[in-house]
Amino acid sequence: MIDWIVPDWPAPANVRALVTTRAGGVSRGPYAALNLATHVGDDPAAVAENRRRLRAQLPAEPLWLNQVHGSRVVDAAGAAPGIEADAAFSHAKRLVCVVQTADCLPVLLCDEAGTAVAAAHAGWRGLAGGVIEAVVKAMDVAPGRLMAWLGPAIGPQAFEVGAEVRETFLAHAPEAESAFAAKENGKWLADLYRLAGQRLNALGITRVFGGGFCTFHEERFYSFRRDKATGRMASLVWLE
Repeated sequence: MIDWIVPDWPAPANVRALVTTRAGGVSRGPYAALNLATHVGDDPAAVAENRRRLRAQLPAEPLWLNQVHGSRVVDAAGAAPGIEADAAFSHAKRLVCVVQTADCLPVLLCDEAGTAVAAAHAGWRGLAGGVIEAVVKAMDVAPGRLMAWLGPAIGPQAFEVGAEVRETFLAHAPEAESAFAAKENGKWLADLYRLAGQRLNALGITRVFGGGFCTFHEERFYSFRRDKATGRMASLVWLE
């Protein structure tokens, strides 16, 4: 049986969302068990079966993206499967937006009226590159009417980065300094949840939920930094 997380946010009743974990699939070895990615070296037949099991819980096949840690956003209504992008949005019913992650931060968004949803793949490169700003702009909804949920990502006690990453964020906004903690080795621990929250708040989105996960420390999740060879989870959102 698929194990998933249902976001705890005050979204309208017609907004549906879920995040898969490792459990409930047929993949083996480092990909065990519910790997949903076709690009990580897993048995294609196993991935196909895992996606079939997920699809049985959804109103339509998700719009699987070719994610590149960028900031391109596509409309799920007109995009082809496998399109290169790191976020998707929808104003139409029963179109499933999805992003895959294994340490990067999945950000789900919806409006308070239940007329728009979006999913963004926000690792540090995507955050720094403006993927959140891009997807909010594409949704074409006043930011004050939006809410966000932050899914499972590498936590602030595990995400070690170099000084160049910190400097990139500080150049954009000085308040990003609070999202970095110095280590004795000259590296920094980065808080993706705080960085994403700051970006959302700066846009006028103050209703931000989720966070508090750590893919690196929790075996329930895939973690590329922990395991290198590993699978991917899916964060999905759609309108009923």
